[in-house]
Amino acid sequence: MTDTTTHPRAGADRVIIFDTTLRDGEQCPGATMTFEEKMAVADLLDTMGVDVIEAGYPAASNGDFEAVAEIARRTKRAVVAGLARTASGDIDRAGEAVRFAKRGRIHTFVSTSPVHMKYKLQKTPEQVLEMSVAAVTRARGFVDDVEWSAEDGTRTEIDFLCRCVEAVIKAGATTVNIPDTVGYTTPDEYRALFRTVRERVPNSDKAVFSVHCHNDLGMAVANSLAGVEGGARQIECTINGIGERAGNAALEEIVMAMRVRGDVYPYDSGIESAMLTRASKVVASATSFPVQYNKAIVGRNAFAHESGIHQDGMLKHTQTYEIMTPASVGVAKTSLVLGKHSGRAAFRSRLEEMGHKVSDNQLQDMFVRFKELADRKKTVYDEDIEALVDENVAHLHDRIRLDSLTVIAGTRGPQRATLRLDIDGRKVTEEADGNGPIDAVFNAIKALVPHEAVLELYQVHAVTEGTDAQADVSVRLAADGRAVTARGADPDTLVASAKAYLGALNKLQAGTARMHAQHAAE
Repeated sequence: MTDTTTHPRAGADRVIIFDTTLRDGEQCPGATMTFEEKMAVADLLDTMGVDVIEAGYPAASNGDFEAVAEIARRTKRAVVAGLARTASGDIDRAGEAVRFAKRGRIHTFVSTSPVHMKYKLQKTPEQVLEMSVAAVTRARGFVDDVEWSAEDGTRTEIDFLCRCVEAVIKAGATTVNIPDTVGYTTPDEYRALFRTVRERVPNSDKAVFSVHCHNDLGMAVANSLAGVEGGARQIECTINGIGERAGNAALEEIVMAMRVRGDVYPYDSGIESAMLTRASKVVASATSFPVQYNKAIVGRNAFAHESGIHQDGMLKHTQTYEIMTPASVGVAKTSLVLGKHSGRAAFRSRLEEMGHKVSDNQLQDMFVRFKELADRKKTVYDEDIEALVDENVAHLHDRIRLDSLTVIAGTRGPQRATLRLDIDGRKVTEEADGNGPIDAVFNAIKALVPHEAVLELYQVHAVTEGTDAQADVSVRLAADGRAVTARGADPDTLVASAKAYLGALNKLQAGTARMHAQHAAE
């Protein structure tokens, strides 16, 4: 079919895409990214056409401040925003961070709903109104682009909301965000809310209105689009929909809904949609949050057809079961099947087709592991190669690495693991028993690398079909108020588990080292 989903439509209303993957997305438990990972995500967002990148919350920590400042320095096209409460210290810190940007924005927020004002802020409505005006006024001293958000806006009394919106616009707010902070509203309610506020506030034409929807009831994308129908022209969203609790509106779903159903949503985002799948994979790797197989647009099964009836229809005409082409979101139509007889050139070619550019040293390392995998599997699929790439990137700088593992398991206990690790180039070995083979492996790791981290999550997924499929293991460890997640892949589930656990342990130790360095500098 003729693909019209990758290009803007003439005459369509322009909707600003405000991506908050690096701020709201990173707030979900275990999704913390390293400094380098944040830079990679920010560069990709800028390249694919995101209008505003909310780079973080500068007042949260020195690390967050430095990340926002560096993203501000290197971003070429997008506006770079820093989040701030209405506190003067937050405003000043955000202003200092975004001053390096070609176009900087301060995004200040305050709760406006009765339940938030009474129990969270313990402030009166008049105090909240004064705080809002003061914050916007102070922010305008740093930048011309100021966004104000009414936290829990969909549960705010309409008269008070309109008073606040009028006051902050008068004070200099250029964008007004009315978020559905707890994912409570419905599309009809949200559409009506924006129409009402824009009609009742006399200076509403002086600001851009914005939507920010959470997915607690599974309606974040639908609510966001309804808000645009009500007059909003900025959508706040994240890659893969990551975010607090059930997540945010997914950027890729927003973009493609407007492209595919332009007859219903006559708007355009300016996003290069062919980069959506790559962005999804980069964020999933950086956060160690796997994308569900049936995720709209970017899920593994989004363009997969197994039913005989569906396959027959696809062979006759692709539009029988596909409403957009795979290429429109950056997915190859077919997979290159690789096996143990494939050469290095074919492997490099497939990596490049999948969007990965690697150095000769990286290629050699991944090719050796690819050959080892091919010897253990009948067929190596694209998903297997992605797992190899993700693991290579995720564990490139790990100081603790798995060298070898032997496990004794079965109905007759005890289950026992013999583990050898490479710690800063030094080989160390330990044996440990456990209540099952996984427990024995983790006990052996803890004996070699003593720590107090608590295992909060252990999940196993099969990367592909078949009994020889690679296991993709996710592990979340928590210590000292921090939680990190890492993944490991291997045809042996026990080996994959050890890799994932070590990956999380490396992240925890690296984060602790950075915190100590910051305290020492202070």
